[in-house]
Amino acid sequence: MEYGWEKTPEPKRNAKDTVFTSLFRNREYLFQLYQTLHPEDKVSKPEDLAIVTLENIMAGGIHNDLGFQLKEKLIFLIEAQSTWTVNILIRVFMYIAKSYQDYIYRTSQDVYASKKVVLPKPEIYVIYTGNRKTRPESISLAEEFFPGEECCLDIKIRVIYDGKKGDIINQYVTFTKIFDEQVKKHGLVEKAVRETIRICRDRNVLKKYLEGRESEVVNIMLTLFSQEEVWDMRVRSERKEAAIKTTIEDSKYFGATKQDTVLRLREKFNIPQDEADEMIKEYW
Repeated sequence: MEYGWEKTPEPKRNAKDTVFTSLFRNREYLFQLYQTLHPEDKVSKPEDLAIVTLENIMAGGIHNDLGFQLKEKLIFLIEAQSTWTVNILIRVFMYIAKSYQDYIYRTSQDVYASKKVVLPKPEIYVIYTGNRKTRPESISLAEEFFPGEECCLDIKIRVIYDGKKGDIINQYVTFTKIFDEQVKKHGLVEKAVRETIRICRDRNVLKKYLEGRESEVVNIMLTLFSQEEVWDMRVRSERKEAAIKTTIEDSKYFGATKQDTVLRLREKFNIPQDEADEMIKEYW
């Protein structure tokens, strides 16, 4: 069975994950990733791999970083994670269930028929790029969420930290660390992106990928920065509104007049008269 390579929107969760998804949508680097995970396989070819990453098509839908399949044999789910959380076990449980649902649909199999369905064997990985001191080789859903109990359900994830020097995983992890260093030095600005690319090219880290797609990499990371700025503005706005509401409620509690409260709002939050008046109407 053949699968097409569909163009899907890149998730914009964070800069490093965006580069992760962009990098491994490319068949050349995806095959390098497979070879890193299965160096013993000398037979498979790049065309034997198909991307089956879940797309976040509708609001609230689930999506993962990378899913790909080796013919009918194996299905891989791979997440890139810079912040450690065992909740990834819950997410990949949902990912594998949805991936199998999609696979069964694509292959026209019937889970209600008496004939046993055929499924590719799953392999699940997390590439962890953070600085956590404890580094388990794997994590288990049953052990993390139901320790010491019998459990009918389990998901096991192999955790990869650095890869082997020079392989595609090692290069990606090195990229993330250089990026972190540049953000600490310059802030979340364009210079941090361009310096990351320059340093990586000089050190032969993802050099071919970055040279061929420098403008693309800069654009997707700067797009992310814009989204983060919008998000920060929204958070600050919500916090300010909550503080204004609390100030008004406190004024009412202590018997202040509306006029005095308006003056307090203008002085404390530096807002114009009409805005303060509207806040009083809404929360008094």
